[in-house]
Amino acid sequence: MKFAFCLIKYFQYGGLQRDFTRIANVCLGRGHEIDVYSAIWQGDKLPGINVSILPTKGFANHIQRESFIKNLSELLARKNYHAVVGFNKMPGLHVYFAADPCFAEKAFSKSFFYRLTSRSKSNLRLEQAVFDKESFTQILSISNRQKDLYMKHYHTPSERFHMLPPGITKDRLIPPLTPETRNQMRKELGIDVNHRVILMVGTGYQRKGVDRAILALSSLPSPLREQTHLLVIGENKLGPYQRLAKKSGVSNHVIFLGGRTDVPRFLAISDILLHPARIENTGTVLIEAMASGLAVLATDICGYGFHIVQADAGKLIPSPFHQKMLNMILADALTSDKMARWQENGRKYIAKIDVFSLPEKAVDVIEQTAS
Repeated sequence: MKFAFCLIKYFQYGGLQRDFTRIANVCLGRGHEIDVYSAIWQGDKLPGINVSILPTKGFANHIQRESFIKNLSELLARKNYHAVVGFNKMPGLHVYFAADPCFAEKAFSKSFFYRLTSRSKSNLRLEQAVFDKESFTQILSISNRQKDLYMKHYHTPSERFHMLPPGITKDRLIPPLTPETRNQMRKELGIDVNHRVILMVGTGYQRKGVDRAILALSSLPSPLREQTHLLVIGENKLGPYQRLAKKSGVSNHVIFLGGRTDVPRFLAISDILLHPARIENTGTVLIEAMASGLAVLATDICGYGFHIVQADAGKLIPSPFHQKMLNMILADALTSDKMARWQENGRKYIAKIDVFSLPEKAVDVIEQTAS
């Protein structure tokens, strides 16, 4: 069969983009053909896949997105695909991979005037095109919490949702390092082998709460703060966060590593994954961290946060978020005798559940929809 995959922006280190690539590769492995349509492509083209970059007009992001969708719709009308699969919300999709949170929930929590902006109207219109109860789009869902929100706002029939397991790749996991290798890697970063290492992973520092993590690090009691380091992996403009670290007196304890393809190496030398995200539909990195034997601290808005609770592998930071609460939870975790138990519990829990088959289950639904 021949599928059209639609993705507004592709870049190498995005979580959605990794899922997109894995789903596409499973399709290829099953003998299907794929044409990809995108507005922005940053990185190498994917082997075996034809990528077309469609032109857009306008300065604002939502206007460019509308332009892309208009051009895409005109193009698809002249094609004959077995299924059109979208990784962003847009009309005309047979299957939508629901990586983004429900915009209506955000819009209706704000003032009436917020919903009158052209950006909000665009987001709501595109979301309704996918989730309206009269739509035919099948939804690949990765968060029960978001599924409930979509059903609340759009009365989407439950049978159109297809829940997928967490999706991590086996190459994101490596066996525990020997003490010698672990110590050597820490020394290369200028970190004492006996100090605590906190890891953050994610592109988009504001969404992931890097500022919250820096403030929490700076709030630690002096002796503990001097023996704790924060590693930040992901792409973003560093200036504001470097200035915050300097202002907070912890610039020597925060290391920005940029976007990386060798994340497992840093999971292997860390003690805690900290993920105080403001917005997080799922949080695949939570699963990766647990599988790698890290304790996990995350905000309770993360879709995969329930795994932390079920595994007893760390703690959730409650909503509404308060910086003082995060400060307290982090300080307690770093000094708790529960740390070793959380780390072992996470590893054992992940070994018992399906965390690898997301792309295969997604392609099963695409094939069923197309047939």
